[in-house]
Amino acid sequence: MRVREMMSRPVVTVSTSTSIADAARVMITHGFTALPVLDGDDRLVGIVTEADLIRNRVAPDPRLHPRSRRADEVTAQTLTVEQVMTSPVESLTAGADVADAAQMMVDERIRSLPIVDGHGIVGILTRRDVLRAAIADNDQDLADKVTRQLAALDNPDRWQVSVHAGVADIEDFGTDTRERAQASRLAAAVPGVVQVQARHQTPDPF
Repeated sequence: MRVREMMSRPVVTVSTSTSIADAARVMITHGFTALPVLDGDDRLVGIVTEADLIRNRVAPDPRLHPRSRRADEVTAQTLTVEQVMTSPVESLTAGADVADAAQMMVDERIRSLPIVDGHGIVGILTRRDVLRAAIADNDQDLADKVTRQLAALDNPDRWQVSVHAGVADIEDFGTDTRERAQASRLAAAVPGVVQVQARHQTPDPF
């Protein structure tokens, strides 16, 4: 499955000059945990997360921590995203494999991956997007989706589809190997399908 089939778009972004207070309002309004950051030429230059925005922003309660340091005295209105963002930022292209994106998220503890075309941002992929595609559908729902995809290719009676643990098994009662290969590609593009097995099946003469 390619990233372009799962990523969210259009992308809500902030600029390097956005105040962290305004960035926080955008996150809260949209329910985001991170926002891509663009420069004046709309190039991706960083990403700002919830953690970036709250770091050193909350003063300790003096009743509990009488000798602890104070929160940063620079106000949230004057501090800009550029001063707290993570840069450089990890990104992928729309043609990347979602499996590679998921592995990157796990290995590097990334919640959101900006998707780029050159220097421009074209989408964003989150852990929730990957989780939704990988787990949210049960096997029968996936089998139904694959069946609908194959019905557009040929007579629905030609295909018998079953799915177990995300692996789609396609029995092809036709003889055209090119169409069988196309059916495999269509099935693999269904979000949640992790593998496809397609084989010729001889019709029962009775």
